[in-house]
Amino acid sequence: MVWMIISGLIVGVLLGFVMQRTRFCLAGGFRDMYVQKSNKMFYALLVAITVQSIGLFILTSLGLVNVPAHTFPIVGTVIGSFVFGIGIVLAGGCATGTYYRAGEGLIGSWIALILYALTSAMTKTGILSPVLKVINQPTNENASMADTLHIPNWILVILITIITLILVTKTLKKPKVAVPKLKQKYTGLRHYLFERRYHPFVAAIAVGLIALLAWPMSSSTGRDYGLGITTPSANIVNFLITGNTQLIDWGAFLVVGIFLGSYIAAKGSKEFKWRLPDKKTIRNSAIGGILMGFGASVAGGCSIGNGLVETATMSWQGWIGLGSMILGVWFMSYFIFIKPMKQLQQSTKKQQTTVKQQTQTT
Repeated sequence: MVWMIISGLIVGVLLGFVMQRTRFCLAGGFRDMYVQKSNKMFYALLVAITVQSIGLFILTSLGLVNVPAHTFPIVGTVIGSFVFGIGIVLAGGCATGTYYRAGEGLIGSWIALILYALTSAMTKTGILSPVLKVINQPTNENASMADTLHIPNWILVILITIITLILVTKTLKKPKVAVPKLKQKYTGLRHYLFERRYHPFVAAIAVGLIALLAWPMSSSTGRDYGLGITTPSANIVNFLITGNTQLIDWGAFLVVGIFLGSYIAAKGSKEFKWRLPDKKTIRNSAIGGILMGFGASVAGGCSIGNGLVETATMSWQGWIGLGSMILGVWFMSYFIFIKPMKQLQQSTKKQQTTVKQQTQTT
């Protein structure tokens, strides 16, 4: 039990600290692919997936960890991930992004986080569980890409590595945009930990290594899996209600550690501040948290469980979930960002035309 607490907290603190300091948020990355036509954060995710997949292949080959074979619901993965994608746009952050922003003192993220965990519990074991069963029962298929494609897993690992290297190299060759640097306040270790800004690819390598570390750490406590956010969050809620200590496993201490790590990072960098959102943000955070909890539960994973971990195991669930999640983000981003932008442009153009006509008349 002591080792479970220590190892779970260690991995969680590392992940929360790194994600807060590097602003590694997949919700923003998926949004930027559509709104700003920037794929940098998506490529960073591929880096993290690749690092984890290579390490995981080595660990499984040596018999140090075990990746359990499982099936997954195709319909549930598509629908749930799409809904989750909509939710993270409204909430302003993915699962881990919501945790680390709560650690920074954002009240809106606290609202999203609480409703995310509560809705996850309701969907997995509570009043919404019949809905989950209706969606997920009809289609369950083998999740292993290697099995269904009849090729060795190492070929898939090499393939994702090659694709990632090509995309990263292409991105790094692009002309760099000069970004004004703030005056350095700290020196030594404090500067590197709490002040220096890191390239998304550097952050991705760190996230990938932490995700890899999670496998042996978690396995040593009897939990054969890596990082996971949704089920541990739901388990914490159920534990607080029922008092059942069996619900508190390595994953529960992981998510607590993510919050603690982000809080430490925010305090150290002087970015912690209690911030009360406006009414619109409160509404969006609440709706977003509910959609996140329901979607991730139906899909069997969030942006971390499916988007980072299942993808690294070369699972159909991970890659189908990731694609559906991105589509959900793009769908909601149109209504939140693109449509208002177009309306503003049309309004401005109309005003300019009116002024021009008035000028010509006079």
